[in-house]
Amino acid sequence: MDFDLSGRSEQWRNKLQAFFDAEVLPRHRAWLEHVVGKGEAAPFMGDLQQKARAAGLWNLGLPELADSEPGTRLSNLEYAPLAEIMGRLFWAPEVFNCQAPDVPNMIALQNCATQEQKARWLQPLLEAKTRSAFGMTEPDVASSDATNVATRMVRDGDDYVINGRKWFITGAAHPQCSFLIVMGVTDPDTDRTRRHSCIIVPMQTPGVRLVRRLRWMGCEDHVAPIGELAFDNVRVPAANLLGAEGEGFKVAQIRLGPARIHHCMRSIGLCELLIELMMVRSSERKAFGRAVIEYDTIQRWIAEARVELEQARLLAYRCAWRLDQAGHHGAWRDVSLIKVAVPAMLQRIADRAMQVFGAMGGSDDTPIHQALAWGRLLRIGDGPDEVHLRQIFRMEPMPAWSIANSPYLSAHPS
Repeated sequence: MDFDLSGRSEQWRNKLQAFFDAEVLPRHRAWLEHVVGKGEAAPFMGDLQQKARAAGLWNLGLPELADSEPGTRLSNLEYAPLAEIMGRLFWAPEVFNCQAPDVPNMIALQNCATQEQKARWLQPLLEAKTRSAFGMTEPDVASSDATNVATRMVRDGDDYVINGRKWFITGAAHPQCSFLIVMGVTDPDTDRTRRHSCIIVPMQTPGVRLVRRLRWMGCEDHVAPIGELAFDNVRVPAANLLGAEGEGFKVAQIRLGPARIHHCMRSIGLCELLIELMMVRSSERKAFGRAVIEYDTIQRWIAEARVELEQARLLAYRCAWRLDQAGHHGAWRDVSLIKVAVPAMLQRIADRAMQVFGAMGGSDDTPIHQALAWGRLLRIGDGPDEVHLRQIFRMEPMPAWSIANSPYLSAHPS
C-alpha cells in the first residue's frame, strides 16, 4: 500500500503551511486579544481572507464545487493534511472559509438545493459574505435518536409554520448568521424516518428568537458561537424546503459525513500541537532535581500519544479515501470508526498535556483545557459514541460457522 500523499496534495499542504506560518500564526495573539479578550471581531480577518483567496487557499473542503464556484476542488483525502494544519488553531479554518458548520451546510446545499436556493443561500457562503447554522438537537428529547426531533413544521398554503425549540446549535449565536437549516416534523403519521424535513429559515424571520448563547464546560466557541433558539409560529415559504418533504434525514446525513470527518482531521492537527507543547514544557521545567522530560512517566505519555495519533491519522485518511471512492453513503462505517476513535484520543492526549503543564494547562494561557472540552463535546455532538458503536456493531458480519462446528476450535468429544 502507498501511504505517501499525492504530489498534488503535498503541493497544497506546503502552500497552506507557508501561508499559515507567515500570515495566520503571527496574528494568533492579536486574535485572542480582540475576540476572546474584548469580545469583538478580529479587525484583520477580512484582509486575511482576501489574501488566502488570492493565494488560491479558499473553500478547500468542498470537492463537489461547480465550475462557476470559487475553490480548489480538492478530494477529501487531499484535504485531510490541510485540515490538520488548520486544526492547530481553533480560528484558522475561518481564514480559508473552511469552518464548521458552514462547510457541511454548503455540502448539503450543493446536493439538495434548487438552483434558486443555491443562488440565494449557497453563493454567499462560498464568498464568506454570511454565516449559517444547522438546527437539529432539542432540549426536551434525546436527540441521539434523531427520530425524536419534535419541532413541528406544518404546511399552511404556500408556507410552513414552525414551532419548537433547538439548542446547542453551533453558529446560531454568531452575529453574521443569516439563516438556519432547520429539521422538523412535517408528517407525524408516517414512518419514523420519513416524518422529518429540512427547511431554510432566515434568522430575521418573525418568531425566530435567540434565547441565549451557550457554553460547553465553561468554554465558548468564538468562531461559531453556540445558541439556543425558539421558533414561535415562524412562517417561511414552502419554496425554502431543502429537498423533498420527508427527506430530512437524507439532508442531515449528507452534511453529517463530511462534518464528522472534518472535525476529526482538525483534531489530529490539534493533537500534534499538544504533543509539541508537552515536549517543550517538560524540557523547560525541573522537579526533584531533574528535567521533567527525563522521567519515564512523561516519556511514556508522549510516546503513547504519538502511537495513538498515528493510528488515528491512518483511520482518518482511509475514511477520507472511502468518502472519495464510495460517496456519503458508502463510508458510514469508516466515519463511525473515526468518530469514536479520534475524540477519545484527543481527550486522552489533552488530559496528559494538562498534567504535564500543571495549573497552567487549565488556564486561558494555553489551548489545553479547550482541547479537552472539545474532545469531550465531540463524543456527544454529531452522534454520541454509543450511536456510532451501535452502527459499527451492526455492520460487523456474523461468521458462517457456529462454535460447535468452528474449524478454529478443537472437536468436542462425542
